[in-house]
Amino acid sequence: MGNMIKVGMADLKVCKCPDALTTLGLGSCVGVALYDPVTKVSGLLHCMLPDSTLIKNNSNIAKFADTGIDELIRQMVALGCNKSRLVAKIAGGAQMFAINVNNDSLKVGERNAIAAKKKLQEHHIRLLAEDCGLNYGRTVEFYSETGDYVIKAVGKPIKTI
Repeated sequence: MGNMIKVGMADLKVCKCPDALTTLGLGSCVGVALYDPVTKVSGLLHCMLPDSTLIKNNSNIAKFADTGIDELIRQMVALGCNKSRLVAKIAGGAQMFAINVNNDSLKVGERNAIAAKKKLQEHHIRLLAEDCGLNYGRTVEFYSETGDYVIKAVGKPIKTI
């Protein structure tokens, strides 16, 4: 087993087998894991917001689903992956506050997941699996050797997608 590389909030990292990537505490944030099964180049993005075009001071590209996925792909290609082989798994996008409102700005988790999927479609990247929504936070680990995306949540069984 290689190193476990930590990805912070509004951050992204790439690695090669045998290293793995982890990010803690995905609430309404979405963890987008990309993988080239041949070269075993992996990437993980912890995005907080769906759309960089709505924010003026958006210098942190990893904060947003749209620019974050673009940058993740760019770094993975630089590390030797073939973009046409990339596949994706996503997790997070929870509704962390028990509020029953129709105000979309509060449904950040759902909007993050939708934005991530839309961006993956634009890049023609197949979404293999997802574990999104509900009302609890998740910690994820992404293993470059296997492409396993392991999801841990307090009081829930460990899930691998």
